[in-house]
Amino acid sequence: MKIAYVGPAASIVDLPTVEALFDPLNDVAFFIKDNEGCYVAVNHTMVRRCGLRRKEDLIGKRALDVLPRLLAQTYTAQDQQVLRSGLPIKTHLELHVYPTRDRGWCLTNKTPLRDAGGRIIGLMGTSQDLGLPDDQHPVYRKVAEIATHIREHCFEDISVTDLVENAGLSLSRVERMFRRVFHCSPRQFLLSARLNAAMTLIETRPSTSIGCIADKCGYSDHSAFSRQFKAHTGMSPIEYRTQCIES
Repeated sequence: MKIAYVGPAASIVDLPTVEALFDPLNDVAFFIKDNEGCYVAVNHTMVRRCGLRRKEDLIGKRALDVLPRLLAQTYTAQDQQVLRSGLPIKTHLELHVYPTRDRGWCLTNKTPLRDAGGRIIGLMGTSQDLGLPDDQHPVYRKVAEIATHIREHCFEDISVTDLVENAGLSLSRVERMFRRVFHCSPRQFLLSARLNAAMTLIETRPSTSIGCIADKCGYSDHSAFSRQFKAHTGMSPIEYRTQCIES
């Protein structure tokens, strides 16, 4: 089975080949789902995480069939968001089930998949274990809440200091936690969230001017937006749009 991968460098994904790439990774769960939320392809770590032995036992099932209900409901809502909006989820800090069946923290990424005609037919994702059990690191819940708030409100005038104070944590501790998990500071995370959002807008709204996208992403200085965008992607916003169109 082959499906088109959405993005500026669109290509054809061969499922057995992709599975083979992810099978050796013991700390990364890989999955592809169809637009009904059923698993189409998985690696061995994903199988073990679900408490199963063979890939065949997982293919065709949904998260609600194989994972704890509350977690499965969260993953299903994420899937529906990606399938409905066509927008990816990037570096989302959340709880998952480790192969030991204990709950622990991971970083999840999900991106929509399209057929040759551009129709969304599923999604592809990964969840990388951080090796941090939930019961030993309750502060990660607060860090996850801060990261989620930043990602969901990145277009707004966000005060990282206020978020940290509302969470009842010190700025220095949150800085350390963000650098450990996301390899950047909270302010850099906010900048990245804004630029990732700008990339998605450029990909999905080809008729919208770069200036309008800069404004929507909170940049009144369009030249500053272009400089930061190029530093983030290696291309100017116009070059990125051209590549998206040509792909």
